[in-house]
Amino acid sequence: MKEYIKTKWKAVLLAGICFGIMATVLWLYGYPPEPIIYGAVLCLIPVVIFFIYGYFSFCNRRQILMQIRQTLPVDLNKLPKPENSVETQIGEIIRGLDQMRMESEERRQRSYTEMSDYYTIWVHQIKTPVASLRLLLSEEAEKNKAALGEVFRVEEYVDMVLGYLRTEDISADMKFSDCSLDTIVKEQIHRYAPVFIEKKLTLSFENTGKHVLTDPKWLGFVIGQCLSNALKYTKTGGVRIFLSGPDSGTLVIEDTGKGIRREDLPRIFEKGFTGYNGREENGSTGIGLYLSGKIMKKLNHGIYLESAVGQGTKVFLDLKRKEAEMF
Repeated sequence: MKEYIKTKWKAVLLAGICFGIMATVLWLYGYPPEPIIYGAVLCLIPVVIFFIYGYFSFCNRRQILMQIRQTLPVDLNKLPKPENSVETQIGEIIRGLDQMRMESEERRQRSYTEMSDYYTIWVHQIKTPVASLRLLLSEEAEKNKAALGEVFRVEEYVDMVLGYLRTEDISADMKFSDCSLDTIVKEQIHRYAPVFIEKKLTLSFENTGKHVLTDPKWLGFVIGQCLSNALKYTKTGGVRIFLSGPDSGTLVIEDTGKGIRREDLPRIFEKGFTGYNGREENGSTGIGLYLSGKIMKKLNHGIYLESAVGQGTKVFLDLKRKEAEMF
């Protein structure tokens, strides 16, 4: 009611002034107070009726606008009909701005599609010479260990580029099934085995016997990124992969690396954030954990870290399913 009165206080004040002037004029002409009061009451009745009607109309329009605000974006045809020329002009401005927004979104989408197509082609094309280079170096693997390690890192970055592009429309690339968690983990362990051997790091993996409803490719990508980070920042010791408890649905990837500073922990899933360790290593892109967080959210799983400088890092992958998210 207060909001409605604020919009109508000028009209109420004007009506009161008019009644006051009319009553004063009649009194000055010697009319008795009874007919003056009676006339004022009769005039007040339609004013009150219109005031009440206006209030309910105001509440109805406000309710419609609140519903529209909660369901944005929305069809602008659902906006309440304008009551005057000013509201008509405001509606035209809103439609004009919405048209500009849609045109801008179309341009952005076109630009992104062109860029995505280019880099997707680039990724697939670059894989051929990289695979050929790996094959050539594998002929004398002992002699070319260092070179093979660099080729592996190139393959990692290529896969990261492809993963980054696909996560922009990840729902179209997801396929959920009941998967063996051990199989997914072992595939990533096998992939990173040469790096463990090269850096002389230990690996402990306890078979979980768990099955999870997930997309094995994307969950494998996240586990791979966690292993890559662990290997990047661990100089001695090793990596341990296990469930947080016998009946737990949380996979833990623990390393004995340098750890993460406390002030960096709240930002580790931000796009492009490298933190102190990343700046020190000069090889960090700040994309791996960003993609991991984004993918785990789309999979309706959870991911969080515990770390302290000099005490290593634990990555927790909560694989329990939450309510399905509408992509």
